[in-house]
Amino acid sequence: MKKKRILFLCIHNSARSQMAEAFLNKHGNKRYHVQSAGLEAGTLNPVVVEAMQEVGIDISGNRSKDVREYLDRGETFDIVVTVCDAGNAARCPIFPGNTQRLHWGFNDPSGLTGTHEEKLQQTRTIRDQIETKILAWLQETESET
Repeated sequence: MKKKRILFLCIHNSARSQMAEAFLNKHGNKRYHVQSAGLEAGTLNPVVVEAMQEVGIDISGNRSKDVREYLDRGETFDIVVTVCDAGNAARCPIFPGNTQRLHWGFNDPSGLTGTHEEKLQQTRTIRDQIETKILAWLQETESET
């Protein structure tokens, strides 16, 4: 069976899309070819790296990617999932081919304020919301087949 190609897309590919990519890779039983990117490349959020390490996932070696890397190579995706707010999701490019587009909005960890511990706690909440959404989506798609 051919793996579905999935792209998670957000603003800077520094937090939400990185977490979504990692969780689908963890829970998707290698049935998906998963990538992530941003509307522009940013810097990997260290608080997100820390929050992911707490659940046994190391994304510290990941790099932030610009979506144009995929567009310039002419890559296609079966599904593009925007994980930013609705306003920014509307800025996302259209990919060629028969691409299903989904929007799963999550708060942006880069906009969090407070002490390091407060930001980490809020990032944990976002992390857990993303994992819950991935698990629910997997259950939903498995029941459709």
